[in-house]
Amino acid sequence: MSVAVAGAVVAVLAVGAPAAYASLDSEQRSPAQTRRGASYIETRLFFGTERPDGGAEVTDRQFMAFIDRHVTPEFPSGLTIQEGRGQWRDSRGVIERERSYELILLYPASEATSHDARIDRIRQAYERTHAQDSVARLDDRTFADF
Repeated sequence: MSVAVAGAVVAVLAVGAPAAYASLDSEQRSPAQTRRGASYIETRLFFGTERPDGGAEVTDRQFMAFIDRHVTPEFPSGLTIQEGRGQWRDSRGVIERERSYELILLYPASEATSHDARIDRIRQAYERTHAQDSVARLDDRTFADF
């Protein structure tokens, strides 16, 4: 008799458990799963300020002049700049630490292809102008509502 009861309990759990978990999943969405607004691409560019050649670091004034000349004309609708500190391993294996800037751009996902070349031109201009090895780029799909 106890085997029959145990079998019945297992059968009920097997049928009911997925429904219970599905119910929990639908009620507990993370903010990333909430789809408010339109589909956008968020691009982050990370600009270092130390020069590999040992020259003076890029100043706030120089960085803002770069933004005014190279970024604002390409993205006049808006952008965000944050200051930070970063580190990376150079080609000799040495950990380098430096003051940095993070540039955040948001644009409609439907315009991603047309913005790609503009963003790469910005990266190349900074590398050339301020003798940098690279400008890191991070792209992520998101939703934005203004």
